[in-house]
Amino acid sequence: MDRSPGDVAPLVLGWPLRGFVMARNSPARRVPSHGTHLMGTTYSIDLIPVDARGRAAPWTWRTALATEAPEEFVGFGAPVMAPCPGRVVIVHDGEPDHRARRSQLALIPYALGQPRRLRAGAAGVAGNHIVIRIGGDGPFVLIAHLQQGSLTVSAGDMVHRGEPIASCGNSGNSSQPHVHVQATDTVQWDRAVGLPIAFDAAGNPVLPGESQIIRAG
Repeated sequence: MDRSPGDVAPLVLGWPLRGFVMARNSPARRVPSHGTHLMGTTYSIDLIPVDARGRAAPWTWRTALATEAPEEFVGFGAPVMAPCPGRVVIVHDGEPDHRARRSQLALIPYALGQPRRLRAGAAGVAGNHIVIRIGGDGPFVLIAHLQQGSLTVSAGDMVHRGEPIASCGNSGNSSQPHVHVQATDTVQWDRAVGLPIAFDAAGNPVLPGESQIIRAG
């Protein structure tokens, strides 16, 4: 089934993070960006906070062979800002932050748990997340994988672009601390259509390429 919204201009968002970020699963590389249209992820993107050397965390023996504590990562606990103005319509908290997995060996049990996370729906996939509605009928912007207990807004709140709303975490379907951003036409996830997005870089819309490091904010 064609899940494309057609020739639609991208929704230009503010950066949800500050500092250096690396883009992963970028729609600049392929569409659907995550290999699926499920839950409106067609044009979604993952933003991983990194240091000035492009590292998400120091490399140790655990990086190659085992799991790592999320606290070792630059992004864990980093402030997350509202990427758009609007009304908060969904706030979900309470999902644990997992240990990070960067090695192929550590990713094996993670991959085996994927069906269970999908069965759990938005909570299992997005983890702790916030959805902001722009205007009366949308679109809707999802910010996912937030740190447990860090969400500072409630459903019904009005937020401004750039307003702190949570912290970066490793909850849900996440192998290392990062923020997942997507826009959809509805929050009925079983029929949501993903919408193209870009980010505001000094007044110009920018969509980072795969593994591109950019200074956000």
